[in-house]
Amino acid sequence: MRDRGRTRRLMGLGARTGGALLKTRLGGQADWRSLGEALFEGLSELKGPAMKLAQIMSQWDDLLPPDLADELARLQRQAEPMPWPRIREALVMQYGDIDQHFSQVEERPFASASMGQVHRAVTVAGDTVVLKVQYPGLAEVLESDLKQVKRIMRLGRWFKVPQARLDALFEELAVGLREELDYHTEASAMLRYRERYQDNPRLVIPEPLLALSGQHVLAMQFVDGTPLRELESVDDATRQGIAVALADWITEELFTYGELHADPHSGNFAADEHGRLVIYDFGSVIPVPEVRLKAMMQLLDATLAKEPMAMDEALLKMGGRQGQGAPLSLYKESAECVAPLFAPGEQDFSDVRVHRRLRELTPKVWAAMDRLQPPADTLLLSRALNGHYWNLVRLGARLDMHARTQPLLAWARQPA
Repeated sequence: MRDRGRTRRLMGLGARTGGALLKTRLGGQADWRSLGEALFEGLSELKGPAMKLAQIMSQWDDLLPPDLADELARLQRQAEPMPWPRIREALVMQYGDIDQHFSQVEERPFASASMGQVHRAVTVAGDTVVLKVQYPGLAEVLESDLKQVKRIMRLGRWFKVPQARLDALFEELAVGLREELDYHTEASAMLRYRERYQDNPRLVIPEPLLALSGQHVLAMQFVDGTPLRELESVDDATRQGIAVALADWITEELFTYGELHADPHSGNFAADEHGRLVIYDFGSVIPVPEVRLKAMMQLLDATLAKEPMAMDEALLKMGGRQGQGAPLSLYKESAECVAPLFAPGEQDFSDVRVHRRLRELTPKVWAAMDRLQPPADTLLLSRALNGHYWNLVRLGARLDMHARTQPLLAWARQPA
């Protein structure tokens, strides 16, 4: 990966995005499809932080114009792979003579992402493995790329997002990307999760192969599965089983172990032939302190009670809403939108009426962002939970969220 020309191309994509936003702000109609196609083509080739940011945005299905969201979503499943000769460079740097370790390495990856791509291989001992290969030279251009991404993110001020929140979101992105570059950290997370859930019959976590892994290549056991985004065509029982396993796992992560898998990209999950949930990628795992969990549950409690003043008090306790003028009418409307998801009985996550109300609410939330000012240290947590929510939507999950949350709300009400 070469630095020459990257800055200029990133600046060009940022300028084009800014032009579309300005046109909309002035009352015009932007060609979001055309912008999305340009971003897809440019970011597919450039990879790195800007592509990661676009993938993150595409997970917020209710935020972007539909045409733009559709194009950016392609970055999660159709991004152009880096040519094999460049990937081979990385493998040679890791292993020296590749043939001493592998009898075969498939040149075409079966997954491409922002920071690396995944190739299937066969060891000299005959075992099928997966090699997650970091794009060559990415570490060298990361910091200069991040500077351009920070400039692009300033466009968020046009949506009245406070600069402090944009800075916090950028720092969160930067820290996460720097950590993703170290595959030793990801291997450690995989080992920790494998031990933690070794007795869970509904989860499969591939084993990292430390003897074949290094800072820029992560080798792991090959576990075949149908990607989550392709499960729409499988039988309902399988989809519901995966949905329940996903929801239970997220709850246990948070409330038992104080951590959360923070990259809800649908390509990171699959169903194996036995209907078990396969979790492939552990490049982003964040700690979630108990005090933060309790505060968020207290906010949910006030929301379900449809008490705007209590919602505002909970947000203030979390460190948000530092400005003047609590948006009580927005709190009330938000509660009306959210409450049906937690009504007694089984809730159908494929109910388009719920999503329509949430989509209609989103622009109002962004318009009030200067007053809401959500706490900076909840941004990644909120994004991750939102992404997991949309994975449940894609699965058409039917879950009794009322029964699931009642014990957690009772826990949050207990005095410290």
